Amino acid sequence: MLKGFFHYGVIKTARKTFWKPYSGLRSFLARKDGSPPKAGPTAYGVDMIQNWHDRTFVYCHAGIYGKFLANELSNFREPFAFVDIGANQGLYSLIAAKNPFCSEVVAFEPVSGTHSILEANITLSAQKSKIRTCKLGIAASPGAAQIRVPEGHSGMASLSPEQNLHAEKCRVETIETVSSDELGGLLPEEPTLFVKVDVEGLEEVVIRQLLDSEAGSRIKAIFYEVDNRWSKEDEIAAMLDRANFKEFTKVGFGHHFDVMAVRP
Repeated sequence: MLKGFFHYGVIKTARKTFWKPYSGLRSFLARKDGSPPKAGPTAYGVDMIQNWHDRTFVYCHAGIYGKFLANELSNFREPFAFVDIGANQGLYSLIAAKNPFCSEVVAFEPVSGTHSILEANITLSAQKSKIRTCKLGIAASPGAAQIRVPEGHSGMASLSPEQNLHAEKCRVETIETVSSDELGGLLPEEPTLFVKVDVEGLEEVVIRQLLDSEAGSRIKAIFYEVDNRWSKEDEIAAMLDRANFKEFTKVGFGHHFDVMAVRP
């Protein structure tokens, strides 16, 4: 508990305190210069387009998301494919693709502007041929849905009705969604799948669709986000337990944290 508080309550907060004004200055200078955003290195060893106005990029650049998932993806030592749901600008897709044991990456990102940045970041990677993008969301039923995207924080985009109601400035975009029936043809054929789910409150729905899909039995590990203000932590854990996920590792501290669930 004390270690988690120190790493996620103290260090992470201190980093945010430093990087918020710095990124604001970089964003101001970039707008004043008027030139297109440039590519540059991040704390995670991958290059990304420098969108200083977007908090999600700043967290990628500065390493604020921590090292747990990045290390898991880098150190996975059996043939696998990575499924990145809520890929945003592609940080974890880029990290996974660098692992020689990773045969393929499929990155789901439904928001138009963010998806464009994702594809631009992929072109920067020497492993770009491994990565395939899907401009789709995952929901309980296929079709069209409206997603809310807060200004200046693309990583908070959500289909959840409870999420982003507090945000002062949001735009709404209509996206295409798929469910379990369509997922089978979109996911990699590799026997072992490593999945990341970061969908801001819709984790239970997305994980259920994954487990119900043709590829459900091939999922070895699921890394997912929990925010107890709108996520159903116990229901997600029970659903995964019924699907024979037996090892659960909590990553983080407080009401907002991540969980790594692994099948034996």
